[in-house]
Formats: sequence, structure tokens, C-alpha cells
Amino acid sequence: MRKISVTLQINGEAKKLTIGPGDLLLDVLRREGYVGAKRGCETGSCGACTVLVDGVPIDSCLMFAAQAEGKKITTIEGLAQGDILDPVQEAFLDCAAVQCGFCTPGMVLTAKAFLEQISDPTEDQAREMLSGNLCRCTGYRKPVDAVMKVAHNHCKSDNHKKGRAKP
Repeated sequence: MRKISVTLQINGEAKKLTIGPGDLLLDVLRREGYVGAKRGCETGSCGACTVLVDGVPIDSCLMFAAQAEGKKITTIEGLAQGDILDPVQEAFLDCAAVQCGFCTPGMVLTAKAFLEQISDPTEDQAREMLSGNLCRCTGYRKPVDAVMKVAHNHCKSDNHKKGRAKP
């Protein structure tokens, strides 16, 4: 099989990789250890494989890795700054919006991009934004609360953070 050489900017680091021309971005990221992007539906319907490409949420199961050359790729692993969580990650924890974790990376990255575009969203806008990320655990109320917390600095649910120790 023919191989090509690409340089991908993943979480601020240039990675020179040898890939197949038909390799999906999801597969290449996972091979390189970025396992936060999950294989879900493989049709771009569930959002589990979401990463940011030049700040835009994309389904990495639908993009060839070669198409990402020259673009800035952000995975969930690159969102925190060392031990300091991104405010969206912190809000998902504070609002108890994390259950099994399968869909969480996609939701967090989608919310991050959304909040950079709309800093004062309505709950309806937040709900619409998250509609491309399927979740079977949370019921969506708490992820919406997390988005609103980042925007307005509070969770609607008052049963969050009970007993949670600071790292």
C-alpha cells in the first residue's frame, strides 16, 4: 500500500507522520495516542469523534488525515494547560455533566468552539449546539448547565460538586 508523509499540528506540536492516503483523521489520532476522540457511529452522526480543526468542531471519522495538513488540530488531550483544566472542562466537572465519558470529549470541544463564537448564549442555543453530540447517560440537562456555567459562572443544578475534592 502506498504511504504518504504529512505533518500535522496536533495540540500545538508538529508531528511528521507516515500514513495511508485513505487514513481517517480519527484513526491517525488514535494511533498517535490521542484516544479522547472515540469511534462511535462512523457516519458523523454521534459526535464522539469530534476534534477541533482550525477551531471548528469536525467529525474526525469523516475527514482524511491528509486533509488536516497545515491545519491546527485540537483534541481533548490538548485543551488543558498542564494541570489547569480549561474552563469548559472545569464546568463539566462542576455541573456533574460527565457520566461514562464516552461522549464528553466531543461535547467539551464542541462547547469550547461554540463559546468562543457566542459568549452569552441562551439555553436554547446551548441545547441546539450540543444536539450533534449523542449521549445516553446525562439526559443533556447537565451538559447544558455546564455551557451556561462557563457563560454565566453558575450551574443551575444545586446537587453538583458534593464531596468533590480539588485536584
